Amino acid sequence: MASHRRPRQPSRARVTVLTTAAAAAVVLSANAANAAPSEKLSKDEVKAKVDKLYEEAEQATEKLDGAKDKQQKLQKEISTIQDNVARGQEDLNKLRDSLGSLATAQYRSGGIDPSVQLFLSSDPDDYLDKASTLDQLSGQQVEALKKIQDKQRELAQERAEATDKLKDLSATRTELAKQKSAVQSKLADAQKILNTLTAKEKAALDAEQAQAASRASSRVNLGNTGSASGRAGAAFSAAQSVIGSPYVYGASGPSSFDCSGLTSWAYAQAGVTIPRTSEAQANAGTRIYSQSDLKVGDLVIFYGDFHHVGLYAGNGQVLHAPHTGAVVRYEAIGDMTFEFGVRI
Repeated sequence: MASHRRPRQPSRARVTVLTTAAAAAVVLSANAANAAPSEKLSKDEVKAKVDKLYEEAEQATEKLDGAKDKQQKLQKEISTIQDNVARGQEDLNKLRDSLGSLATAQYRSGGIDPSVQLFLSSDPDDYLDKASTLDQLSGQQVEALKKIQDKQRELAQERAEATDKLKDLSATRTELAKQKSAVQSKLADAQKILNTLTAKEKAALDAEQAQAASRASSRVNLGNTGSASGRAGAAFSAAQSVIGSPYVYGASGPSSFDCSGLTSWAYAQAGVTIPRTSEAQANAGTRIYSQSDLKVGDLVIFYGDFHHVGLYAGNGQVLHAPHTGAVVRYEAIGDMTFEFGVRI
């Protein structure tokens, strides 16, 4: 027979616990809904964080430029060695042909000496080491064989050098990819932070930077250009001609630049070749440690690891390619950590 007993009612204590838990859940839910997300950064805080990321990106950019420069040099050196090996092989073949002609003449006059037969093999070195056999050869044959031996050794050295440089090139390409990834990662992080700004805040930040550049430009004493040496002045004038060009990492002109790309391009327009990276440019001339001794057109090196460079513009200002998102412009030297100047 089915039971018709009434279901057991929860005790008063249990009702109280459930009610309290439900109330707590409601409160927690409400707090979660009303809780502010991570505190929004102010415009100035965003600028500080982004500037730091841009600086780190530029450090990676200079390493990228260095790896790219090394890659280009290695490729040229390898190409030169390979050309030398090809020409050397032709010379070796001619030497062997010449020895073959001697053997032919000997055959016509009564047969080929067994020693000459050995020397016509692909590797006569072992036979040459046996001094007793030299008595069996004419002076002309000995000279020809020594030339072959020297040429073989030369080719072996060049091939070994090419192999080493190819390994170095492979490692350099790996470093190139690593630094390119580092630059892109820093720039992506900077963009994420910039995206937290409202359109109004972005416009205000751009306006501040434009005003700072304008103030720096107004402070530049262009009359100081005359105090620079002819080529330094010409380099500075070249840099002035591209004011407003965008910063692009790895670029060295003529329409976009990174920091050392601008300075190396500017000096190239003046007929002077300087190294590609800021670190190498720091050692490209006479160092000037006092800002008061700088002349227009001198290189200006910034930060302890020398990862940024510009051209002195006079009156405490520098003309440089600052960072991604900016253009070639004037800026106060005091806005960055000055290390020294370099007079080319």
